[in-house]
Amino acid sequence: MEYSFLDLLCLLGAVGLFLYGMKVMSEGLQKAAGDRLRNILSAMTRNRFTGTLTGFSITALIQSSSASTVMVVSFVNAGLMTLAQSMAVIMGANVGTTFTAWVIALFGFKVDMSLFVLPLIGLAIPALFSKKSRTKSIGEFLVGFAFLFMSLDLISQYVPDLQRNPEMFAFLQQYTDMGFGSVAIFLIVGIVVTMVIQSSAATFAITLIMCSKGWIDFNLACALVLGSNIGTTITPLLASMSGNVAAKRTAMGHLLFNVLGCLWVLCIFNPFVELSTWTTEAIGAGNPEALSGFVNHLQATDPSVYDHLFDNSLPAGHPAVKQIGQMQVSVSFGLSIFHTLFNLINLSIMIWCTNIYVKIVERLVPAKHHDDEEFQLKYISSGILNASELNLVQAEKEISVYAERVERMLDMAQRLVKLNADTKDFTELYSRLEKYEDISDRMEIEIANFLNKCSEGRLSNEGKLKIAGMLRMVSEIESIADCCLGAGKILLRKAQSQARFNDEIQANIDTMFGFVRSAMLNMLKLLRDVEHAPENDIITSYNKEREINNYRNQLRSANIENINQRRYEYQAGIYYMDLISDLEKTGDYIINVVDAVRDQIRHTPV
Repeated sequence: MEYSFLDLLCLLGAVGLFLYGMKVMSEGLQKAAGDRLRNILSAMTRNRFTGTLTGFSITALIQSSSASTVMVVSFVNAGLMTLAQSMAVIMGANVGTTFTAWVIALFGFKVDMSLFVLPLIGLAIPALFSKKSRTKSIGEFLVGFAFLFMSLDLISQYVPDLQRNPEMFAFLQQYTDMGFGSVAIFLIVGIVVTMVIQSSAATFAITLIMCSKGWIDFNLACALVLGSNIGTTITPLLASMSGNVAAKRTAMGHLLFNVLGCLWVLCIFNPFVELSTWTTEAIGAGNPEALSGFVNHLQATDPSVYDHLFDNSLPAGHPAVKQIGQMQVSVSFGLSIFHTLFNLINLSIMIWCTNIYVKIVERLVPAKHHDDEEFQLKYISSGILNASELNLVQAEKEISVYAERVERMLDMAQRLVKLNADTKDFTELYSRLEKYEDISDRMEIEIANFLNKCSEGRLSNEGKLKIAGMLRMVSEIESIADCCLGAGKILLRKAQSQARFNDEIQANIDTMFGFVRSAMLNMLKLLRDVEHAPENDIITSYNKEREINNYRNQLRSANIENINQRRYEYQAGIYYMDLISDLEKTGDYIINVVDAVRDQIRHTPV
């Protein structure tokens, strides 16, 4: 088998296309999803059992557990599915992959999803040029989805072709009589081979060839299949590399599920293999353990027939060919039954431990920052609302959490001012700022939808006024987030025009940030206890707003004089004033939130 440097480059390119497809698909989902897809996914994964059924159905439909788990990673990365929901779907996907093995065992074919890639891109391209943002986002999702399947096909094409070169595994014959050590060795071989060729179905085919040649017994073939369950997790692990912490946790959960499953099977390996053998015979498929014994006997008693058996030189009607064919069917059924029993029993045990899984995965993959946690509301849910008045308290708490999240964006924007736009630190921090703004948009929608549902219930006049005030707060807090991202965009434009801020500008910007942060912290103090917010704190907020406005006016007047005196370039002065105006606008939105608090207090008895 020849494997050139060009083949290696093609493999790297295929992996790159896979990661890019994952990124495009995830971003398209985030833009196009809205509430509709989120609600559909919520319904499909309402509990661990419907989630498991969803995972099974998707995997059985597309006949690829790797592709289905990558899709789950993408959904979690887009914030459309929680970690707990994804675990149930992944458990179902593991059972769904046995459907593929049964299709191969019964009919000898597998659906090739790569055939649909080009037609899918053809359908997606017109959507990409649509004027409607949602349609364009759907087009991006479809292109990413197509790239995903195209890259999986290319990866299989450019990895070393082990399936057509089974002689590479002939050396393993010397490790077949080491008892449990042989099982462990072949388990590891199954993991490695599946990781390399990115297909548990191909590993299944290689295993069948090795059994047919008499190199390994049925129990070692089962060890290879068991290893392929772990090896197939490499694809979603690769996909999670370009995702957020939640996506990485989902991929790690998939790996953990399969590793723990394999560990308990290894503890009762021989009895489990015997159960699979008995089940195979019970359904009338023959004894899967007979093949290797028959081939070894044939090799010892009639080596000429054995030699011609595997170069296809024997006639189709030869007794040995017929018998080998029947026994291969038995092994194929036996391996499918082993795989199915393993996944069904594993699912039956593990499905009750979903919450424990989530906690373990959160420990294994901790968030680098507290604010890297996946998007989710803390106090309110989209369930049925029974007592609207009581739910308003939950909404107040959620708005406070929302404002605290947005306050962190202000700190990110200030740190961006001091970073060089050409550095990795600037790029990473700006990406986090964009991510936060996206989360802010979704939190605004979720909280507003919750409040609208509350307003449909029976409310007092005070309750209705509260909802009006909270809707205003949510809108203004989202505008603060927009301003924080706006500051980042101004700094990007400044870098593109190669303008530079001197020490005086930097100091003035820091001072302005200080005024705005002080106003923001006072606003957060009010939001933590809206109904009992002290009048003194409200007056303080108005004083801070005046300080921000006065300082903006002072800097604006000084800016014209400084440019005339050539203390800094005109271009730098433009971006400087843009940033100061953006911060002053942030102060306006902060005081608008305070206005909503004040109006709410006015109508609510203290």
